[in-house]
Amino acid sequence: MYLDVQDLRNFYYRSMLGRAAQASVRTRLLDLWPDVAGETVAGFGFAAPLLRPYLKKARRVVALMPGPQGVMQWPAGLPNVSVLCEETMWPLETGHVDRLVVLHGLETSERPSNLLEECWRVLGPGGRAVFIVPNRAGLWARSDRTPFGFGRPYTLTQLENQLRAHQFEIAKHVGALYMPPSHKRFWLKSARLFEQAGQSLPAILAGGVFMVEVCKQSYPPSGNAIKEAKQNRIRVLEGLSNPLPKPAWSTEER
Repeated sequence: MYLDVQDLRNFYYRSMLGRAAQASVRTRLLDLWPDVAGETVAGFGFAAPLLRPYLKKARRVVALMPGPQGVMQWPAGLPNVSVLCEETMWPLETGHVDRLVVLHGLETSERPSNLLEECWRVLGPGGRAVFIVPNRAGLWARSDRTPFGFGRPYTLTQLENQLRAHQFEIAKHVGALYMPPSHKRFWLKSARLFEQAGQSLPAILAGGVFMVEVCKQSYPPSGNAIKEAKQNRIRVLEGLSNPLPKPAWSTEER
């Protein structure tokens, strides 16, 4: 079940904890994708807070927001690039996306398999995607005061197996949100220290979310191809010099 877009906006843009979470995840994403010049970048779910740094560099940026969640105009003060869409039918041409970010989309979807098929469809050959989901063992998945406490949390193995089952090749995984999901001022002031310390830890240990980067690989068809035999155009004239054998009987002789 998707969260309401108003609740997501209030968390990420109107609360100190949400802005700290936005900074943590966005910093890790920029480490993965520092340069997207000339590429098409798309986000699904509520990925808008992570896409702003790419507005000036990318060729095109689009924020896809599913119908059950709702849509908001984004970015503020600039031409709108957000669009309301069906969960598994995006208004994008096949193979035209170079980079895809999925945040608050996979774990809240009632049709995750169909959603992953749509992600595969819009990515071009060699295209990359980052799926961001709550860590089942992390503190953020246990708190319903943040959007990461809703939906289905994952273990790293579960997420990677699901992505491999849909023909994605795992490129890298990192963690984010190492600070406690608390609105108290002490923890918020220490957020940067927690994130810096967490980067030296394996993502599976203490991160509030997993960020798994995948690559779409298009392989040529395997096996022995069977070519269809084409009719010889000369055969229609073959009977002139070399008469063809007649059938044993015909309907005219009966």
